[in-house]
Amino acid sequence: MKADVGATDERERSRSASPRTGHPLATKTTALAMTAVTFALLIGGFPLQKLAHQGLNPGNLLTLPFALVGAIVAIRQPRNPIGWIMLALAMLFLTSTDAGLYAVRSFRIDHKELPLARLAVACTQLWVGLLVLLPLPILLYPDGRLPSRRWRWPFFVYVAACTAMVVGIGTKDVAAFTDRHIQVDSTGGLVSLDGNAKGPGAAIGALVFLLYGGLALSFVFAQFLAYRRSSGDRREQLKWLMSGSAIGIVGLAIALSPIDKAIGNVVSLGILAVPLSMGVGILKYRLYDIDRLISRTLSYAVVTGVLIGVYIGMVTLATRALPLSSPIGVAASTLTVAALFNPVRRRAQRVIDHRFNRARYDADATIAAFTSGLRDAVDLDQVQRDLVDVVNRSVQPSHVAVWINAG
Repeated sequence: MKADVGATDERERSRSASPRTGHPLATKTTALAMTAVTFALLIGGFPLQKLAHQGLNPGNLLTLPFALVGAIVAIRQPRNPIGWIMLALAMLFLTSTDAGLYAVRSFRIDHKELPLARLAVACTQLWVGLLVLLPLPILLYPDGRLPSRRWRWPFFVYVAACTAMVVGIGTKDVAAFTDRHIQVDSTGGLVSLDGNAKGPGAAIGALVFLLYGGLALSFVFAQFLAYRRSSGDRREQLKWLMSGSAIGIVGLAIALSPIDKAIGNVVSLGILAVPLSMGVGILKYRLYDIDRLISRTLSYAVVTGVLIGVYIGMVTLATRALPLSSPIGVAASTLTVAALFNPVRRRAQRVIDHRFNRARYDADATIAAFTSGLRDAVDLDQVQRDLVDVVNRSVQPSHVAVWINAG
């Protein structure tokens, strides 16, 4: 009877800890429908770009991982609001860009009002949905619940600030329906919105935006505090979030730096690590590999940065300071960098494993200590006990057996 009561209590705790949306529309069918609409908006943007005489918008492709991860999470865990939030922000952003292209075609190229063109102008401001929804998965990660009760009031203040921003933008967009003649900029938004950025309203809007930014940063701080207090699967999930966020921030910073545009576009794909890492963490797939993933990512990033710096420095030195022709200098620099790859990689791997992959570092240290003391050991029973202890600590097998050849 006691066992049954204990099992019942455990089930109650499990149910109370599970996220609840409580909405009848949170179903697999709804997730599939939202995903289909998102892909339709993405595909429909290509002909609209040609009609508006504009190039490919990289932001459209960057929303695709949010939509895919959101769809998978919403289908597999419909009670978790994070999947629905990711799907919604992708839909809102794509709707905004498609509406902007349609408005540009109507008012800047054709110079006539096409059907629903004014509604398209108003919908160009739906990009604010991305701004509003993007910090929420960070706060609600990984189970769709607030980190603790103390974050209820900051969450409510965040909702109020976002509501004020949406109402402010929506009030200005009413001009798309009330003005007799309207003008749009290259993104399809109202030109008259730029002239409203003055007076007390602008000051209030700036304060609301600062409040929004401060609260969004506090959500990151909340997860950092949760990481320090966490253990087990929860800690591994937060590692996925932090590693993906770090890759995304580094990629964004490099993309915004004054480098080649093509390289910047490639590096900006690091932003995709944010939704992907969140999806992996939520679905709890191979969480035990995260330490190794972090250490490998950091080590190869460090090695790449060091070797690129050495290569650029040597090419500059060989072609400008030394009397060498350009092909010879480039060839010599390439061979030098190739020779440095393995030594630099091993050194960087040791340093980073020491900080981020303690399991491997401790296992290597344990084996090294055992082999160094083995040379002076004379007691076979003690060697056997030490060997079993080293195997248990470094490999952690389910069973250990030692076979000794008596012959």
